[in-house]
Amino acid sequence: MEGKLKRFGFEVSEKTEKAPPGYSIKGVVSFLNKITNEDDRRLTISLGLGDPSRFKCFRTTAIAEDAVIEAIRSAKFNSYAPTGGIFPARKAIAEYLSNDLPYQLSPEDIYVTVGCKHAVEVTVKVLARPEANILLPRPGYRNYETFANLHHLEFRFFDLLPERGWEVDLDAVEAIADENTIAMVIINPGNPCGSVYSYEHLSKIAETARKLGILVVADEVYGHIVFGSKPFVPMGVFGSTVPVFTLGSISKRWMVPGWRLGWLATSDPTGLLQKCGIADSIKNVLGPAPLSPTFIQAAVPEILQKTTEEFFSKTVDILRAASSLCYDKLKEIPCITCPLKAEGSMFVLVKLNLSLLEDIEDDMEFCLKLAKEESLVILPGVTVGLKNWLRITFAAEQPSLEDGLGRLKSFCERHEKKP
Repeated sequence: MEGKLKRFGFEVSEKTEKAPPGYSIKGVVSFLNKITNEDDRRLTISLGLGDPSRFKCFRTTAIAEDAVIEAIRSAKFNSYAPTGGIFPARKAIAEYLSNDLPYQLSPEDIYVTVGCKHAVEVTVKVLARPEANILLPRPGYRNYETFANLHHLEFRFFDLLPERGWEVDLDAVEAIADENTIAMVIINPGNPCGSVYSYEHLSKIAETARKLGILVVADEVYGHIVFGSKPFVPMGVFGSTVPVFTLGSISKRWMVPGWRLGWLATSDPTGLLQKCGIADSIKNVLGPAPLSPTFIQAAVPEILQKTTEEFFSKTVDILRAASSLCYDKLKEIPCITCPLKAEGSMFVLVKLNLSLLEDIEDDMEFCLKLAKEESLVILPGVTVGLKNWLRITFAAEQPSLEDGLGRLKSFCERHEKKP
């Protein structure tokens, strides 16, 4: 085999060999689904992925469906889209985001991507340069780490503080930053924590980034999906303090992750990113990149401008009730601690007390045995950067969620360490 590899000119690079260990969310969830007990007559319940579109109660609005159908039937959007997206889509996204900002974004500030994950990769490729590093939250969305490793951008972790509602440890950010730090990432509303950052905390993040001379990458794919005491405040509000990359999509708020329509917006009213060539770099990276389907882009103005508040309110009400149900049920399980009742997104992050359980070594083994014994799939915390924690998705129909949490309780009681 070695000879054949050399013959074809294949060689594993040193950087590839030293890739950080980890697990992809989809890979782990897929594996857990496969190992569920085939003899279990109960349906498998998956609380592992943030894809509520699988449930009828989270069907997208008819306005979005009709907009796509109209775009297809018009036969005007069967060709390739231009790099960065068609103008009507970019204009509509700029107007949509500007509704929450103290300044106006222009279509030139918007770059359409193939979902938010693509926006993450574009961001990393744009920022990657020799010796540079980027600061990532822990726990967090591991694709930032994956793409940074792939594009040879050093990454360093700062902690989120569960005792403070998963706020950013800003002292840690300052401690790990240096002259080669180019950006820090925040995810708000939080995946995997279910947190929502206050205006005051976001202001402190902006001031810290300004002090360090770095930009902020704000992953707001769950923007406006909030149901606690704090409203959603976009990081772009502080664009005059520090330049911001805002990443988002229609995937979560409209419940259509499979439509693959996201964006990268440069929230930079001072024009600093334009002056230093970042805007040109984004265009260069997007040049050879895949394009979001043109007919989905064509539907964006209708989707963003005409979706009713009633649709959004219904979704938020369902998630608020689901979050409360999840929190209350988890409190009944001694080996699980929930530091924060989820206030946003679709997830809650809970800590395992393995000292109260028998025959379970870590969070991965917990989830493996849970899948086999209870046909219940939840995500081990190691996949989001925290070992011996669990991420539970509560974006499910109430009967499924109740059943799943009941199975979780039964599993923990069965494995409870005997006195």
